[in-house]
Amino acid sequence: MKPVKKIKKFLHWREPKKPQIDLNTELYLQLAPFRLPLILTVLIMMAGTLGYIIIDDFSLMDAIYQTGITFTTVGFGEISPISDAGRLFTIMLIILGFGIFSFSVGILVDVLNKGELLKILKERSMLYDIARLKNHYVICNHNEFTIQLTKQFRENHIPFVVVDPSENLEEIAKNYNYPYFVQEEPHTEIALAKAHLSSAKGIITLSQNIADNIAVIASARLHEKEIKRRRPYFILTNAKTISDIEKLKKLGADSVVSPTKLMAQRMSAISQRPEMENILEQFLYKKDTPLDIEEIKIPSHSWMLYKKLKDVNFPSFVKVNIVGIRDDKNNFIPMPSEETIITLGSKLMLIGSGESIRVAKKIARKKERPKESR
Repeated sequence: MKPVKKIKKFLHWREPKKPQIDLNTELYLQLAPFRLPLILTVLIMMAGTLGYIIIDDFSLMDAIYQTGITFTTVGFGEISPISDAGRLFTIMLIILGFGIFSFSVGILVDVLNKGELLKILKERSMLYDIARLKNHYVICNHNEFTIQLTKQFRENHIPFVVVDPSENLEEIAKNYNYPYFVQEEPHTEIALAKAHLSSAKGIITLSQNIADNIAVIASARLHEKEIKRRRPYFILTNAKTISDIEKLKKLGADSVVSPTKLMAQRMSAISQRPEMENILEQFLYKKDTPLDIEEIKIPSHSWMLYKKLKDVNFPSFVKVNIVGIRDDKNNFIPMPSEETIITLGSKLMLIGSGESIRVAKKIARKKERPKESR
């Protein structure tokens, strides 16, 4: 086994990921009615083989072959002369074969008419596809917010799984191009397992009912503790009132969006600066935009800690600008001066291209100052 493991490691061979719930038990239950026809077929083949050996002194292979072509009624004829007793035995095999075949067809039609087998096979295939996802988002509850959010995710090539209890979720998924979906109550353990939350980046719950959002947040945080996840899930949700926003944040949500508040802020900004209406859509909300803005956290081991911004001196090829800094108490300083000190737990808001920000992140995570920034 060790040489095989070494070869796989050398070839970067990865075992296909399996879902936490593979529906094998449900599939076996659906296929259980086929056990009787299969057992009868094996028994008849054994009895037929022994019968030809005893009655007409066939060899083992001739007896198996004669039993097979007789039992399946293919009509190839006798492979060697058969006695009268052997012919009567052959007629009995033909009748039994036809009976078992008719019985099997009846079972197959009954199972297919129920529709459960095909449903389980489709869901099982979906679960294996979901298991291959990594750093995806689990989006709970289908509604208008979900439709618009998933549209943005598809445009930005962000993987996601939609979880909703609706009976017609498959039809909804086809209408709104949900590539992956799970028909379950979002807060249940089985839903989180089917959505493969263990490998997800975060969870987004968009119910109009705050109780549903609370249930999902609590389930996600409990799941996080059970699997002893190193990096906490990013949990995003929505709320209508300020009191609901505060309540959801206390219960574990990282960010709570108020649609009414956002709409008011957006309309206020547009009314004051109509010419700026499409700036965010063109430069900040698209993945392939030449301009991006992101807040990066400075690790506790970073060489940048306790240095002034003027001393950080990002290399010339890292074309980013520091437009804000947030300290460990969540105080935000817009357009900080060069004398501002980067303290423990600080977050820098950078603006630049996506690639430049990724390079800046790598530099910030280094323990020692890079040569090119000196």
